[in-house]
Amino acid sequence: MKDLIAILEKVEKVGAGFRSLTEDVDTTTPAGRVLMQMFGVFAEFERAMIRERTKVGLREARKQGRVGGRRPKIAQVQCQEIITAITEGRKTAAEMARIFNIHRSTVCRLLSRHKINM
Repeated sequence: MKDLIAILEKVEKVGAGFRSLTEDVDTTTPAGRVLMQMFGVFAEFERAMIRERTKVGLREARKQGRVGGRRPKIAQVQCQEIITAITEGRKTAAEMARIFNIHRSTVCRLLSRHKINM
């Protein structure tokens, strides 16, 4: 809706108007301009309500122990196995990535989270 209002302001600056072919809206008249502004107010109100409901939903989900985001691709035990194998020098990051079918950058992030230099 913000974009629509910005477009309508640009149209008005060049001396033109907007008239909807399907609704009775004509921004060249005072009633049409008021109607478009009311549409904008309702759209902004709806966005604010959606934002508020989303925040409440996320807060309730956290209270129930749910966390957003993508699920980990590998389990904590596997993470420890990767760290151990690489720090002991038995495997490289690329080899561990192939073994667990993950990207090498995932292994690198895991190591950096645990402050381990390769």
